[in-house]
This record gives sequence, structure tokens and C-alpha cells, in this order.
Amino acid sequence: MADTTAATTTPDFAALVVGDVVAEREFALTRDSLVRYAGASGDFNAIHYRDDVAREVGLPGVLAHGMLTMGFAVQPVVDWAGDPGRVADYQVRFTRPVVVDPESGALVTVVAKVGQLDESATVARIDLTVKLGGDTVLGKAQVRVALG
Repeated sequence: MADTTAATTTPDFAALVVGDVVAEREFALTRDSLVRYAGASGDFNAIHYRDDVAREVGLPGVLAHGMLTMGFAVQPVVDWAGDPGRVADYQVRFTRPVVVDPESGALVTVVAKVGQLDESATVARIDLTVKLGGDTVLGKAQVRVALG
């Protein structure tokens, strides 16, 4: 999938159309990614690095941190907007865990589409489709971007 998020200026609100894809990106996660994130975030819950512990609590395997998934999912929109300060609101529902295989890791895809345009506020709601394989991992993932 091509990285279509190389914007360096503010997107033109007037040129946006509901349904437009504004960004797409793939994120490859490995167990090393999880260890690095644990160190940065301070979240050393063993379900993020030990298969035996994950299985003991009924999980299918080691899971990516939810906040890691949420963080990288919004990044293509931040890049498209050209300034993280333009993100007025971001919310998601965690619908499925991101299981990170010890050998192959996990490949998560993000597609960002214009979902709604508020002309009076010059705000675009960008809807994210975030999937691992064919499974949606973040539901109702929406980013409000102020473009005025």
C-alpha cells in the first residue's frame, strides 16, 4: 500500500468531499516494537510480551498495547493535516486485540476517509478503518481536524 500522507501544508477544506481517502498506511509490528513501546510508556503488563501469561488470562497470544494501536492509527491523519495541533478530537472503540505473532509480527492497515464536513467550523471528520488482516481492530475511529 502506498503512503499517501506526505502533505506539508494545510489541506484545502473546500476541495474535500465526503468519501475521499486522505491517507493510507500499513504498520508492521514486531515483539521488539512492543518492548520498545513498553519502555517508552511504562506499561509492562506481561500480556504484551509473554505468551504464557497471555494464554493464562484467556488471550490468543501477546497483544499490542491499545494506546500504541490508537497512536499509530491517527498518525496518517496528523501527517495529512500537516500539524498535530489541527487534531481537535480523536476517539476510538477497541473492537479486537492486535495479536503480534512471535515470528511474523502483525501488519495493521489504516485507511482514512472524509466522513463529514462541518463548513461553519471548517472541521473535517476523518473516519479511520483500522484492520489486522480482514478484522477491524478499532471501531468508530474518528478524528476531527480543524482546517480553518
